[in-house]
Amino acid sequence: MANSAQARKRARQALKQRAHNASLRTAFRTAVKKVIKAVEAGDKAAAQVVFQTSTKVIDRIADKGVFHKNKAARHKSRLSAQIKAMAA
Repeated sequence: MANSAQARKRARQALKQRAHNASLRTAFRTAVKKVIKAVEAGDKAAAQVVFQTSTKVIDRIADKGVFHKNKAARHKSRLSAQIKAMAA
């Protein structure tokens, strides 16, 4: 339990930040799922458009430090490979 005023404030801030980071993690997962869904639908052009918008979301969340940059790069690489593997 926080005993000093500073520790109590830091505990409050940590709760706020945790909630914010949770919403960013959810946005990351949603962006990845949108691309996977577009790939499974079979439309390569639509998948590429969704991938571009999702890449921006993934990069922005990685820049904030919610996920490591390598994790973001790994996801982008795998999604890009799935799109390239689709039949034109």
